[in-house]
Amino acid sequence: MRGVPTLVTRADVEAARADQHGVVRRTPVEPSRVLSVPAGGPVLLKCENLQRTGSFKLRGAYRRIQRLTDAERARGVVAASAGNHAQGVALAAGLLGAEATVFMPAGAPLPKLAATRGYGARVELVDTFDATLVEAQAFADRTGAVLIHPFDHPDVVAGQGTAGLEIAEQVPDARTVVVCTGGGGLVAGIAAALHGTGVRVVGAQAEGLAAWPASLAAGEPTTVTGATIADGIAVPRPGELTFAQVAAQVDEIVTVTEEALSRAVLQCLERSKLLVEPAGAAAVAAIAEYPGRWEPPVVALVSGGNVDPLMLAEIVRRGMVAAGRYAGLRVRIPDRAGYLADLLALVGRLGGNVVDVEHRRLGASAGLGPLDLGTVEVALTLEARGPEHQDTILTALRDAGYRVAEGAV
Repeated sequence: MRGVPTLVTRADVEAARADQHGVVRRTPVEPSRVLSVPAGGPVLLKCENLQRTGSFKLRGAYRRIQRLTDAERARGVVAASAGNHAQGVALAAGLLGAEATVFMPAGAPLPKLAATRGYGARVELVDTFDATLVEAQAFADRTGAVLIHPFDHPDVVAGQGTAGLEIAEQVPDARTVVVCTGGGGLVAGIAAALHGTGVRVVGAQAEGLAAWPASLAAGEPTTVTGATIADGIAVPRPGELTFAQVAAQVDEIVTVTEEALSRAVLQCLERSKLLVEPAGAAAVAAIAEYPGRWEPPVVALVSGGNVDPLMLAEIVRRGMVAAGRYAGLRVRIPDRAGYLADLLALVGRLGGNVVDVEHRRLGASAGLGPLDLGTVEVALTLEARGPEHQDTILTALRDAGYRVAEGAV
């Protein structure tokens, strides 16, 4: 029968912090007015996206490598990662004099690849994320390098938990801490740091790949499948240690949709002036999706800000669509001079900002039927001020006699 892992304690987390001095930044805590209103009290953001390497991962990686013997460090370390853990291991290994090899999926964002190499690690690319851990383990077996697991090790959990000690000092009256959750190293460490203080710890996971609800329901780590834009928390199975720690000490796990993650990234960028990756915005998304659910003051841990610029553009677009600020319309008009100008003028008077126009003489959109002879369809992409403004534009166009259908952006 499998034994229950020994849980990480607050004393373990405090010991990790003592050894992080001068290496790990004490990241700031910033108030969020836009989240505080629906939450019914203060909401603050713990900005681990401003940590060295752009995420909290340095905390755990440094503690794990720092605790190796000189002989172990001399053999080097190896890791498997899509990006943030890779950078944390690369920097920590360099600071501690160990050679680092990191296996990353070929589809990893280019900025994360470049940063990992920039911190001094040797990067090996493999086809898929699932293959990275297999290759890393094989490399460890072949060379004697120490495998640095991204979450399922007590030193990693203790290192990540140091963010929780900072939260307790920076927001001493905090009642709830919401933490993005993938494999569970961060939420487990924060739970260990805050255990016994009366602070409620909540994990937030992407609905598209949510292993925690299934695992907690089954009473053991369970593997799930799925996909999410939040690659930093796209973990299909919790670890043995993190499962035990979360089951014992985390109060609740919630899930958030892809649309909520996109809105949260956009909100952080626009309202808090913070560049945050989708995984890092999971806690923000949860607070926005579940208004008033948790007792304030609430702290949302913003876990990372390493995002590919091309992906950021797509996420911002999705966030605007989800927030009702980007709309797609299909409008039928006579195929004669002046009618398109009249349509665009009306949209302008209604306050819509047209981003793109496509003129179609062939084909038909769902909901409008086939094109009549002498009629064209105009596909409009426009900016609006929100869902109510979109409805106002749609109603006004129909009242003016246009046949209109909503479409994809």
